[in-house]
Amino acid sequence: MHISQAFATRSPEGPDAGRMRARRPAGGRAAAALTAAVAFALVLTGCGGGGGGNSAPKSAGSTADADRVEPLAAPPAPKLPVTVDSADGAKVTIDSTDRIVPLTGSLSEIVFTLGFGKQVVARDITATFEQAEKLPVVTRAHDVSAESVLSLKPTIVLADTTTGPAEAIDQIRDAGIPLLVVEPAKELADVGRRIDTVAEALGVPSAGTELKERTESRIAAVQKSIPDHADAEKPRVAFLYLRGSASVYLLGGAESGASSLLEAAGAVDAGKESGLDKDFTAITSEALAKAAPDAILVMSKGLASVDGMDGLVKIPGIAETPAGMDRRVVSIDDGVLLNYGPRTDRVLTEIVEQLYAKGGTGQ
Repeated sequence: MHISQAFATRSPEGPDAGRMRARRPAGGRAAAALTAAVAFALVLTGCGGGGGGNSAPKSAGSTADADRVEPLAAPPAPKLPVTVDSADGAKVTIDSTDRIVPLTGSLSEIVFTLGFGKQVVARDITATFEQAEKLPVVTRAHDVSAESVLSLKPTIVLADTTTGPAEAIDQIRDAGIPLLVVEPAKELADVGRRIDTVAEALGVPSAGTELKERTESRIAAVQKSIPDHADAEKPRVAFLYLRGSASVYLLGGAESGASSLLEAAGAVDAGKESGLDKDFTAITSEALAKAAPDAILVMSKGLASVDGMDGLVKIPGIAETPAGMDRRVVSIDDGVLLNYGPRTDRVLTEIVEQLYAKGGTGQ
């Protein structure tokens, strides 16, 4: 399912595991080994995860419903054709929305929520919500299969700048299929832009405006529920990316994709605050001590992959942090945490509810 912008090979990334290929960090053989492990782990992100453990309970009305999207009540009929600018510099003309193939889970979420679910004929492996689950998957280990896409005769394909491999994108375009590349989402401020871009391409800009306003108003309502506290009392939260089966344990920094959510939830991104200005770094006792998180944010499959809370505190350095000592963890479904789309208000609700509950998860 889906982690953040951090690991794409092609261009600065957005948050679908389907788009995530490991970005090679500097640093020789050790870095290359870490990159390879992360790449393997990201495949697991989209393909299901094993293990039991203490993941967070779902709250009614928040991510308890996150495996479904909520389409607009009455989306307007598309006004086509339209010509739009693709993020890779091309101009794309769309004259039919009869057969849509979104190549990331977050783009699928927007398309379905705009009311085009019946026209979607395939999905990326990261489109995990209920309405899309029976569609054929057109990715292999998160790489797009051009042959699979073309066999479905799409009238429009939606990708983002990290969708690949590049050869597959070129093959789809060379076949004459309108293919729009969308800039990925990295923070809350990108939610409205992504919705507007997709809605314009589908010929329903007014529906995009409606969905954007609905999403933004819901996010604002969640923020009003955050307990008041002075800046010095804001909880410090570290975002950890965990894949126990691949021995990947990473601490998020400023570019992990989680900072915007944590800050919107009234928290401090502990990794970013401790000086980690990139995406992720390997977890060490020293890095955790410097971050000193009061709570830890994880994806639910990541927590399960280390056997829950009991396994989490066995990772070197975790037990010595305030979060580890208090067993304070916020666990969010992989498929929605970093989408920055129409369900982000539910994600934010879940973070706020778990973060400010007494003791957090695991108590």
